Amino acid sequence: MTTRPGLVSWHELRLQLSAVLPDENRSLGIPPACYADDELLALEQNAVFHHGWVGLGRADRWADTGDYSAIDIGGVPLIVMRSKSGALKVFANSCRHRGSQLLSGDGNCKKIKCPFHWWTYDLDGRLKVYPRMENAVDFDPDKFGLVEFAVAVEHGFVFTSFEDQPPAIAEWLGDFDRFHQPWGINHWKTTRVREFEVDCNWKTFIEVFNEYYHLPMVHPESINWLYPEPDAVDAVSGQYATQFGATEGAAALMQDTQQYALPTARGLQGREARGTRYTWIYPNLTFALSQDSMWMYQAFPLSANRCRAIQTICFPTESVALDDFSERAEYYYQRIDAALDEDLPFLLRQQLGLNSKFALQGRFGALEPSVGKFAYWYSQQMLKQLSLT
Repeated sequence: MTTRPGLVSWHELRLQLSAVLPDENRSLGIPPACYADDELLALEQNAVFHHGWVGLGRADRWADTGDYSAIDIGGVPLIVMRSKSGALKVFANSCRHRGSQLLSGDGNCKKIKCPFHWWTYDLDGRLKVYPRMENAVDFDPDKFGLVEFAVAVEHGFVFTSFEDQPPAIAEWLGDFDRFHQPWGINHWKTTRVREFEVDCNWKTFIEVFNEYYHLPMVHPESINWLYPEPDAVDAVSGQYATQFGATEGAAALMQDTQQYALPTARGLQGREARGTRYTWIYPNLTFALSQDSMWMYQAFPLSANRCRAIQTICFPTESVALDDFSERAEYYYQRIDAALDEDLPFLLRQQLGLNSKFALQGRFGALEPSVGKFAYWYSQQMLKQLSLT
């Protein structure tokens, strides 16, 4: 296949993806068509979201039995749910009768009842109620439970995979523990979750979170002062990128609210107690671990030009237990929201430029190595998928 509608031909796309190299200092960036061409979205979803593991969020978002969220990943409607046994489950959000969407939004339920014909499932996905099926010959309700996907919980993060036999989550995360263990984030508590939509590609939304390059241009008066030159990007063995940098204060607070800083997380010592680690677990989950807090983003494509983002903010359990935690946490929320609000107009401008059929691949600067690492990973997944096209 050599031709296709859209911004580039298949041949051109292969050449452009092949120009993305493992050494970001020698590499071109991801082809602009991959940020702007809706014709490529199905290919991308298969390549990036339908293989391996995809981050769903923090496990304590679904703390109680029956807590659920209806989300869409890679064009697949899903239900994330805390089952009666206490395990997290991920189901296809499609009734086994005639395919109706079962749940929407977030909430808590005692059963999953299809609003169309009232087929009803328990919290483990088993079909329990199926009105007027007495004439269906050899109908076996045990064979009509909800489609279920693999789930893994590591370090408090939840992942799912659409593969029948996904790689071991330990293999996907590789040496993740080596860089993140000192924070002890497994039992940190989620205190706020925000969901919103942005008129930009999902990749650009996460990329801006993982580079220092834009700080003096986009955040000159707000957070740029926090960040001296970061360490070099770490060499890792898993499907992620990570980079540490010292900060001038508590990274999740503005300069004029540093007096509200929460205690440093138990177990942190040395430079790790005075800085922030930025990590991107491929494909779509990224977070910053500072000395006293974690703020995390996920992004899911709605189209090439629009994504749904989820912001999650977490703190050590000991901090959440403080009498004045709620008051102090508000200053953290304000700083994180302010930085996001400053990023968004530039992401919209970037998307407008990427939409041009004359946009070309760029190069990576010294302060965006994690973006370059992702670009190579992404391009390799896309080339694998193209070989099957």
